[in-house]
Amino acid sequence: MPDLLPRPVPQHVAIIMDGNGRWATARALPRVAGHREGAKAVRRIVEAAIAQGVRYLTLFAFSSENWQRPPGEVADLTFLLKHYLRSELNEMHEQGVCLKIIGERERFGPNLTGELAAAEAKTANNTRLTLVMALSYGGRADIVAAARKAIAAGMAPEALTEQNFAALLATDGIPDPDLLIRTSGELRISNFLLWQTAYSELLFTDVLWPDFGAAEFAAALDEFATRERRFGARPA
Repeated sequence: MPDLLPRPVPQHVAIIMDGNGRWATARALPRVAGHREGAKAVRRIVEAAIAQGVRYLTLFAFSSENWQRPPGEVADLTFLLKHYLRSELNEMHEQGVCLKIIGERERFGPNLTGELAAAEAKTANNTRLTLVMALSYGGRADIVAAARKAIAAGMAPEALTEQNFAALLATDGIPDPDLLIRTSGELRISNFLLWQTAYSELLFTDVLWPDFGAAEFAAALDEFATRERRFGARPA
């Protein structure tokens, strides 16, 4: 695939992958069929991110609120996560992808937690793309966990800054997203990277996640290139 580099290219793109269920319902298929197609879309977007020169890609794969879904659907999502990890890990490694997991991974049980840790260790030295998978993740919980770390470390209130607080978040060492994309037409960020997206450009598309591909990703980056980012400052 040729490299197509629109300017400026966002260093970090975060995506709320939404619409798997509606994709399946529109085709009179079970919801798990939508999740399977959504997993295929993940591969396409990882490849597209590499081709476009994006350095960090964060995917909201399973929110902390997703545990409230019917047990059968949670089991299907967990199975697909295992399948994706086992089937894609070697290729991700060969492509130079570094996998990082954020969220309460231990809720998936010791077996999957161990597989996730092994996958991170295997890909730790790769530098072409950092793929951050948010699993059992919630933005509010991330902020609360960081506050607890600060308290446990005995940090004085006057010593707490935005910079050292950010270092206590799950995304420590990862730059804040330049661009946040949400598929499926919903216009909210659903407790995703609340601190980190303070100055992200937001892009909402009606395309359902299973239909989101390289062309849609490139179009999102083209739109990003037209944005004037001021970070609260006045226009020049």
